[in-house]
Amino acid sequence: MAARVSSLASGFERRVGRRARLFQAPGRVNLIGEHTDYNDGFALPVALDLVCYAAAAGRPDRRVVVHSVNLDETIDIAIDAPAARTGSWRDYVAGVTVVLRDHGVPLRGLDVMIDSAVPAGAGLSSSAALEVAVATALLDAAGVTLDPTLLARLCQRAENEVAGAACGVMDQYVACHARAGTAMLLDCLRLEHHYIPLPRDVRIVACNTMVRHAIASGEYNRRRAECAQAVRQIARVLPGTRSLRDVGTEHLPALHGATDPVLFKRVRHVVTENRRAHRMAAALDAGDLAAIAPLMADSQRSLRDDFEVSCPELDALVEIASGLPGVHGARMTGGGFGGSTVNLVAAGAVSDFCATVPGLYHRRTGHTPEIHVASAAGAAGMVR
Repeated sequence: MAARVSSLASGFERRVGRRARLFQAPGRVNLIGEHTDYNDGFALPVALDLVCYAAAAGRPDRRVVVHSVNLDETIDIAIDAPAARTGSWRDYVAGVTVVLRDHGVPLRGLDVMIDSAVPAGAGLSSSAALEVAVATALLDAAGVTLDPTLLARLCQRAENEVAGAACGVMDQYVACHARAGTAMLLDCLRLEHHYIPLPRDVRIVACNTMVRHAIASGEYNRRRAECAQAVRQIARVLPGTRSLRDVGTEHLPALHGATDPVLFKRVRHVVTENRRAHRMAAALDAGDLAAIAPLMADSQRSLRDDFEVSCPELDALVEIASGLPGVHGARMTGGGFGGSTVNLVAAGAVSDFCATVPGLYHRRTGHTPEIHVASAAGAAGMVR
């Protein structure tokens, strides 16, 4: 990473003619607790040392000019103009700029160069890492410090309102609050968290399926709508229900015949996934590695059968990894219909895992996965 930072700094100076201040924001993987965030539930995410770097220096006008090293593209955003959705990465940068401006941050013109190690489309939160990295640079240039939770909410708003993605706040929250070496048990209703130390001899391995099915964004929005519809039906049986957070496993038998069968499956996933998030946190806290694999396997089955957001490629990667020595657990992570799996692998087994998985996966699917071995990183901030 040091070489990447140096390359970005020197590249910025050659391109812009000024020295930069450097900032970073991490990607994230969710160990368990999928599709619970927008249902006011619980999740167990980890920030990754796959990060988005931003080199930045002030400019004398009211423009934010951002060059992406990864895409070799440059965008030019007028600070005082409304953001118009383009369907490209520009929307995330423009969204953050507009939202911070409207919040009252006295933004200044800025030249920015982005170099991200978070793979796009892999379900590892590349968009939130970009948003938080750019926001951190903009705030530094303005001489303003924001509470991390407020910053996360503003970046989420940028993605919701400008980029048009109906995401919850988990990804941005993790980027703003993460602590190195730990996972985070996140209460998505109260926006409170506590840190769970990760075992020193376990590595986080993300396997990118290298597919992203066209239905992904539409089905994500459909699941959100189905959960909201389920809450309305449940409220007739359990008065006062405001979200699926208010439903416990003890309520499921009574709800089985009182809700639409498809909606009941969605509810069952969210309710049981909340419980799994707490059990996973307790297992990690106690160092009980034997308890992890069954919890991750149950989560995968629930995502596949009840929430119906897995796909053959994700299923194949999970099945392959689950049968390998040293794997403490495997499941899909992210919205689904492609993207990545997350695997907890004993440190001594990582090399064999990385050597074995690609061939087995290619034989089953025709695709070659991209494998990232990562550590739990800290929150966004200045690099130098």
